[in-house]
Amino acid sequence: MANGSDHRKELAEFLRSRREATRPEQVGLPSGRGRRTPGLRREEVAMLAGVSLTWYTWLEQGRRINASHDVLLAIGRAMRLDEAGLEHLLSLTEPGTATIAAPAEAPSAVVRLLEALMPAPAYVLGPIWEFVGWNTAQARLYPRIIELEAPRRNLMWVLFADPSTRELIVDWDIHARQALAEFRSATSSVRHDPAMVELVELLCDESAEFADWWREHDVSGFETRLRRFRHPAAGELTFEYQQLTPAEWPSLRIVAQLPVPGDDSAERLAVRHYLV
Repeated sequence: MANGSDHRKELAEFLRSRREATRPEQVGLPSGRGRRTPGLRREEVAMLAGVSLTWYTWLEQGRRINASHDVLLAIGRAMRLDEAGLEHLLSLTEPGTATIAAPAEAPSAVVRLLEALMPAPAYVLGPIWEFVGWNTAQARLYPRIIELEAPRRNLMWVLFADPSTRELIVDWDIHARQALAEFRSATSSVRHDPAMVELVELLCDESAEFADWWREHDVSGFETRLRRFRHPAAGELTFEYQQLTPAEWPSLRIVAQLPVPGDDSAERLAVRHYLV
């Protein structure tokens, strides 16, 4: 479990990254010329949030000061954080979970749900986005899922460290960035779990993009979207990316890649995969 110093460091890094990413015009301030900072100045954040410059500076420096949720929310809103960003900001004042409590395998009811979604590719993720189950269509879309072992049997590793995924997903960089922002937001409460720490270290070692983008501290809630694939046998496929959380197992998330009305991607994947 992280100590108080870790909390303050994480909070300071997040605030600094968000301040530097917020453009003056986003908050109604003139951009001007000769600005030495890529985003807002500390005094501008302090003014917009209604706190003193000294107090905010200490907060961003990770000093031992207390900040109420109301004050942190005021700072977050000053930097135009969305709901996911505000939730993440508040989560950084909490210690996080030392160990993860979740089923090691997908419960049988969830497995049956995955198969019921056929021919749409679908899978279930654990708390740090490890694959704990998938259906036949998902194995057709990404055959390596069957052979991967922990800690690489993980959606983030597949997205960032498997070169074949970059060829499979159209506009890989856009989808990878979005997934990483969602991953940081979704795993905030377990950020100090040893498995989570090991995963982040592994990804930083094996993916330069992950290492660079992880330092940017982007966070985002899940967004339904279309994702296109270049499948070696079935051709270009289009699915709607959707996510569900089973009420009985809230630590799991079911990801379904649903057929788009009028599109035959799921049917082509079911037939053409035999030609790979």
